[in-house]
This record gives sequence, structure tokens and C-alpha cells, in this order.
Amino acid sequence: MATTVHHRREDVPVPLANSFRVLGVRVDAVQIDDVVRQMEAWIQNRETGHFVAVTGMHGVTEAQHDPGFAEILNSASLVVPDGYPLVVLGRWRGFPLKRRVYGPELLETFCAAATRKSYRHFFYGGAPNVATDLAEGFTQRYPNLQVAGTYCPPFRALSAEEDQEVIRLIEQSNPDVLWVGLSTPKQEQWMSEHRNKLRVAVMVGVGAAFDFHTGRVAQAPKWMREHGLEWLFRLAREPRRLWRRYLLFGSQFVWLVLLELLGLRKFPRPVPRSRLG
Repeated sequence: MATTVHHRREDVPVPLANSFRVLGVRVDAVQIDDVVRQMEAWIQNRETGHFVAVTGMHGVTEAQHDPGFAEILNSASLVVPDGYPLVVLGRWRGFPLKRRVYGPELLETFCAAATRKSYRHFFYGGAPNVATDLAEGFTQRYPNLQVAGTYCPPFRALSAEEDQEVIRLIEQSNPDVLWVGLSTPKQEQWMSEHRNKLRVAVMVGVGAAFDFHTGRVAQAPKWMREHGLEWLFRLAREPRRLWRRYLLFGSQFVWLVLLELLGLRKFPRPVPRSRLG
């Protein structure tokens, strides 16, 4: 389905008939600058309820095991290609994608741009103190950055009372952007569940970006990130945690994409965003 991205200055819509399907999941053919412009337009227009799914091979494969998660991805305001395989498939479909929309880079790019604006940021996720450390590090790097608040949830499901307290905390802080640093599919599920409970212009799930920017987890060298080899670096660092994601899900992703490209298997078309709110 067509997406609309807005110019930062003129605020004139730029139509993007730019999306393609991968195993039944809609992927928007955008780059980081496009996402930043769209986020700013949502804020400036005082809209609420948007969320951005920053996804790659893992998210698309996860959607094959969980139709409910596939629906969540396809209901996102934007689904951006944070993975080299999705960039390659986008190019195969005729879109001139130069690079992936890397979650940690999107986070920093927007925060750097926001220093010239009055946007308020809330950081949700990460291990204890990680969100706070991230906010402190970014305010040192960008002194004019406005941090509305931080919250590190426990490694368990929140009770209804705890969730209501989190909602009150976020609402009272009045952020424009809510950065969510959980893992896939948790962060997308959380954003989908809360999109109509929070008066926030946009939520963005950036996965391990909190850990990378605070130095808690080592980041792959840029040349590996730019050439589709980040998975190998991360697998070598955390084999027990990531072997299933990269070896099992990765193999399944390649096989299913091959079947789709050869026309040997059909996948459901994404439900239009207008039908999912």
C-alpha cells in the first residue's frame, strides 16, 4: 500500500508507492532520511498512534510462525528494512535502496536532528539502568536533546496495575517520540498494544540499539554491518542466545524466499493498513 512521507520544511506529502512484500510481510522501501522526515511530520501535525517496525530477516521469519505477529507488522505505520537481505530483495523488486535502515543509526540520526527542535524523547526498555545510561550519554553528546523520561521494565510480563503505572508515567512526561528497546517480537507487540493508549506521535522499536549505544554489547564493525555480515559477528559473540535466530530462522528465511521467488509457494497478501487502524 502506498505510504506518504512528508518534506521536513515544506510539509508537502511525497507519495511512496514504495513497498514490497517478503513472505507476506509488507516492507516499505525507505531510507533513514525518509523515516526521519515522516517522524517529524507526524510530530508537527500533532498526530498520535504511529509506530515504526524496524525489522529484518528475524522479524519476517518470526511472522511465519505467528500469524498474529504478521498482522502486527503489517499494521505498523512503517515497516523499514533493518537487514541486508531485505535491502537485496528490495533492489530485486526494482527499488533503489542504497543501505539498510539500521535501528541504532536511525535512533542517533533522529536525536542529532532533534537538537535543533524541541522534540521530547522517552526511552523504554533495556536491562536495569540501560535506558538511563543511554539518555545521559545522548544528552552529553547532544546537549540540547530533551529527555522526557526513561523506564527499564522487568524481564517478565507486567501486571495490569504495573502497565497502567507505566502508561501514566509516559503520559505525564509528554514525549513526542517513544524509543522502545526490547527484542523482536516483544517490542512490536508492545507498541501495537499501546498505540491507542498513549498520546505519543510515534513509537520506534530499535531492538539492541540501547545496548550498542551504551557499550553494554559490542557492535559489529561498520564494514560488516554494511555488507550483511553483522549476524556473523553477533553470533560469534553470543552463540547461546542467537544460534536459533541466525542458524535456524536464517536457513528457513532463505528457503522460503527462494520458494517465493520461484513462484513455488504463495504467501498471504498484507492486510491494508486502513483496515487495521
